[in-house]
Amino acid sequence: MGIIKNIFGRVAPLPGSFMLASIVGFLATAYLIDDISWKFTLLLFFAVMFIASFISMTKAPVPAKK
Repeated sequence: MGIIKNIFGRVAPLPGSFMLASIVGFLATAYLIDDISWKFTLLLFFAVMFIASFISMTKAPVPAKK
């Protein structure tokens, strides 16, 4: 449990465009790439991007407004 708490203790806020890029990349890869090895690799990459943006959205500290 200490490792997971340590990982989530260092979450950086990511912009919303990062999540948008992961969704668009995932959908484009799913429909446009025919080679199965490239498709799997890119789908995995964009899924990890989406998970990272979701963790950032829920766990990252909110920056103070000026």
